[in-house]
Amino acid sequence: MSSGSLLFEALGNVEEVADVSGCRSWRALTEDPQLLLSQPGARHRAWPGGWYLLKVRATATSGEILAPCLYPDFGTGRSELERIHLPEPDAEGWIRAIVRLKGDATSLRFDPTIRAARFKLEGGVIRKLRRAEALVRMAAAIGNSPHQKPSEGFFSILFDFVRHAFAGRTREGGEQIYDRYVVTCAAPGLGYDEWVRRFDLLRPGGHAELRKQADTLVRKPLISIVMPVYQTPEAWLRRCIDSVLAQAYPHWELCIADDASPAPHVRRVLQEYMRRDARIRVVFRDANGHIAAASNSALEIASGEYVALLDHDDELPPHALLEVAQAIQANPDWKLIYSDEDKIDEKGRRFDPYFKPDWNYELFLSQNCVCHFGVYQAGLVAQVGGFRVGLEGSQDWDLALRCVERLRPEEIGHIPKILYHWRAIAGSTALGVAQKDYACDAGWRAVSEHLQRAGVEARVEMADGGYMKVRRKLQAPAPRVSLLIPTRDKVELLRMCIQSILEKTDYPDYEILIVDNQSEERATLDYFAELASQPRVKVLRYNAPFNYSAINNFAAAAATGSIIGLVNNDIEVISPDWMTEMASQVARPEIGAVGAMLLYPDDTIQHAGVILGIGGIAGHAYAGLPAETLGACGRAQLAQEMSAVTAACLFVRKEVFDEVAGLDEKLSVAFNDIDFCLRVRARGYRNLWTPYVRLYHHESASRGYEDTPAKIARFQGEMDFMRSRWGESLLRDPAYNPNLSLDTCHFDLAFPPR
Repeated sequence: MSSGSLLFEALGNVEEVADVSGCRSWRALTEDPQLLLSQPGARHRAWPGGWYLLKVRATATSGEILAPCLYPDFGTGRSELERIHLPEPDAEGWIRAIVRLKGDATSLRFDPTIRAARFKLEGGVIRKLRRAEALVRMAAAIGNSPHQKPSEGFFSILFDFVRHAFAGRTREGGEQIYDRYVVTCAAPGLGYDEWVRRFDLLRPGGHAELRKQADTLVRKPLISIVMPVYQTPEAWLRRCIDSVLAQAYPHWELCIADDASPAPHVRRVLQEYMRRDARIRVVFRDANGHIAAASNSALEIASGEYVALLDHDDELPPHALLEVAQAIQANPDWKLIYSDEDKIDEKGRRFDPYFKPDWNYELFLSQNCVCHFGVYQAGLVAQVGGFRVGLEGSQDWDLALRCVERLRPEEIGHIPKILYHWRAIAGSTALGVAQKDYACDAGWRAVSEHLQRAGVEARVEMADGGYMKVRRKLQAPAPRVSLLIPTRDKVELLRMCIQSILEKTDYPDYEILIVDNQSEERATLDYFAELASQPRVKVLRYNAPFNYSAINNFAAAAATGSIIGLVNNDIEVISPDWMTEMASQVARPEIGAVGAMLLYPDDTIQHAGVILGIGGIAGHAYAGLPAETLGACGRAQLAQEMSAVTAACLFVRKEVFDEVAGLDEKLSVAFNDIDFCLRVRARGYRNLWTPYVRLYHHESASRGYEDTPAKIARFQGEMDFMRSRWGESLLRDPAYNPNLSLDTCHFDLAFPPR
């Protein structure tokens, strides 16, 4: 199949309608119209894997063409994991796209829009491309896009590809160009302004629909919104209170404590709103006591079953309380609830969204990711004594820390929607904690005292941005670590790896088990002989075809340490304390696998944890970005729980390794580490990634790429195995967010949200 015109056939939620113009017209019956693509004479033929140029003219006669996409079926059914984004039509209605099919597809489904609409489709053409032509076309499209940075034009993009090629990462360079193409050209609406306009604004009649939803709730708890006020500019105070009055969910009370504001407008405005709505209650404090004391005064007049925290110049969207009430009804055990948030400036422009993970305790120790919109069971707040005076600036974080101490993880819920707009004006911490230096000191004290109450020996360090780094103390005596390093020839890599471990590691008790998988080169065998004099090093012989899982399981059985370290032979140690940091984390009984920050030799990120769903199964967060990239709200530089980490450097306790029966030997090359981590997580352990350990990873220098028919077939088989075992759970990574894209690894916005 080289090229040809496209035929469209109704598949679901769409019907063909008469059109006097002679063009084929369609009517979407729902917001998910589906059409089957084929070519004349090839209706039931497969679409060979590879690169394609797709052109189709799609014009809406009513509604709009929004977020068109393709769904290939690679023989296992269509899945959101395989969705291919297409650009929206240009001014003349043309959708032009480079499409990559990673394997032979039995069919292609075309979804032209995510809106109910009437539309015409004409001029559809598809043409197979050679890989080089596809890369050049994508580079040109990226360079010419108005959404691309001016400094990153056509030649700059091709230069990056050539640089990857010279470094032996040709396939990876092509993948990065495709990722950039998808974000820049196939889904250019990913700018937050446009994302808000399309997916996060009420449409006509939307508020009435929300009120209907509120009326249908069986459980309608009273939610007390606690709001301390001090010297709030009148415009922002009114905007804040008006946003509460606009809530679709009516069962609320607004409990305001004015902290003795000297400006006369504050009392005047508050009294005006009290007269307007009996649900607004105000206490006027006689003396200024700062935000914690004022918040406690507001708590004293609260009578609701739940308490929600609102700052005096921020805003809630109309559906905020409704979403909370719906979450409470669906999850009656939730006692602490938080949502995603963004910022809003003086002109009402929303920006800088934070799409948060589900409950992530380790990340919570580094930043207050509960923050806005935090909602607490009122009885829980009473149990911990409300806000602590003296923790001003981080009083919310301190409250959440003390509440978390009394909760099980399943009692903490996350609503992955923007339910809070944080006002970013001069003096607000929305513009950075430097606006309030005392907030950093209070945050350090809140986290330190929380760890003391929990009986955890750790050192809390302040990091840039107001974040905290928790460095846990290693137990004494230090547990033995067994490093398992599979290898086959490539002695220059192995020598670098072993020497860097022996020369730079300051950990007191470890052994290195090199697993020789049929090395033949004389230099390699000579090096093994040299290592016989090293008391920490032992060479094991594994005389069987390569199977990464089987090799490591074999070595683990011979390990004498209570901690297993899976380490690639192309890892290079940078800092002496790397093993101490890894061991101090993995020794915790609740922790399963622990991974590290892995860097390419050019100091770009190779691994910063694994995101499920990227590339169909999983991908490395922030891959290819500079090592000092902050990431989403600093997450690229903070320890946190991740669903999975790479086995290129993975620590796990031997007892946990044995509990899940090690790596699954049916996954001989790819995804065995992802599968292992998911099985560890399924046993109730938390997997952890730490950026406080940095190692160089000379990736794929020894095994090469999936570039032969046999390797490609094996890789596809392992992908099918993962989908069969884990299914749609690969689409919902609790350490990620459904509003973020599975097409790239850089925490870009999903288009549309999942």
